Amino acid sequence: MIACFRAFRKKMQLLLLPLFAVILAACQPVAIGGANSGGPSIDPSAPVPVALLVPRGGSASDELLAKNLENAARLAMRDLGGVQIDLRVYGTAGNASKAAAVAAQAVNEGAKIILGPVYGEAANAAGVAVASSGVNVISFSNNPTIAGGNVFVLGPTFANTANRLVSFAKRNGKDKVVVLHGQDLAGQLGRDAIVQAISANGATLAGTVDYALSQESVVAAVPRVKAAIEGSGANALFLTTSSASALPLFAELLPEAGIQSATTQYLGLTRWDIPQQTLALPGVQGGWFALPDTTATGAFSNRYKAAYGSEPHPLAGLAFDGIAAIGSLVKGGKSNALTGAALTQGAGFQGASGIFRLRRDGTNERALSVATIRNSRVVVLDPAPRGFGGAGF
Repeated sequence: MIACFRAFRKKMQLLLLPLFAVILAACQPVAIGGANSGGPSIDPSAPVPVALLVPRGGSASDELLAKNLENAARLAMRDLGGVQIDLRVYGTAGNASKAAAVAAQAVNEGAKIILGPVYGEAANAAGVAVASSGVNVISFSNNPTIAGGNVFVLGPTFANTANRLVSFAKRNGKDKVVVLHGQDLAGQLGRDAIVQAISANGATLAGTVDYALSQESVVAAVPRVKAAIEGSGANALFLTTSSASALPLFAELLPEAGIQSATTQYLGLTRWDIPQQTLALPGVQGGWFALPDTTATGAFSNRYKAAYGSEPHPLAGLAFDGIAAIGSLVKGGKSNALTGAALTQGAGFQGASGIFRLRRDGTNERALSVATIRNSRVVVLDPAPRGFGGAGF
């Protein structure tokens, strides 16, 4: 089984690491606690200069991502109904110092808002570089520790996912939760998001179990998980790990140890439907996880393929979302359309994966579906809300 896990994990890493690298980058936060309410004035009757910062000039995978982000941004520009965007694309090479330099250059050249960059450290650096100008940065990162001040994170956050799943679990009688998390940054951030969601939704934290990122530590964590569940009477187990990490091994070992989904509801903080091989794992059958609005993501994927002849990168939709939000605000015809106060308007925006809105703390809120896996197939249990204020928010 260990040999199979090694082979499986290597394949998963090749497919999924771009999804998780966004949050794993180290960073020094700009300003936690509130987003900048101001921003530069614009002339909504003229083309609005928008800087798009992409990891062009970096690795081969970054080059592919950069092209997909630019493609998606231009695809969104087709839907703006008369709003004119002067899109200016800058390459960051995927590093912080270059991101800071090109962000400052973009503002000096007239950019009224910055869309991107991808990685947390680079987004933070870009925000610092242009903070004195008041220009806002809508980054593609999902790292909440860089959010605040003039930096917003557009990537799906652990807090959003955790809240959606804990809320659904609580409504369905799964309200005593053990959290199983890695000791790395992503695992710690995931744990914190789940613990906060448990408190916010009136559920009960029944214990936490951590593990190092090694097979030996994963194996050793299993009896500790079982003891925590049996000792507390927990009826749910929330895992922070992904298919690119320890999920395949836990999906084998936890059921073998007697932790069955019939009595202990498995919850996943990451996408359990990507890649396709994950759906066959025995431990994920009957588990709950969150995913974006399938109707919206399908429509975006079809449009992207029709325009560019290939499937979009999993992160491409973030650039579409950014342009959609900017265009929607500029369409209102106000000179303050791109201030922090405008960006955080409560109605939100329609994006590539459903509705979303930017929060005043610099993070975001996205409509998510709750799904399960039955007979190695995804089944949506609770569709993503189509407006804010529903049960999913």
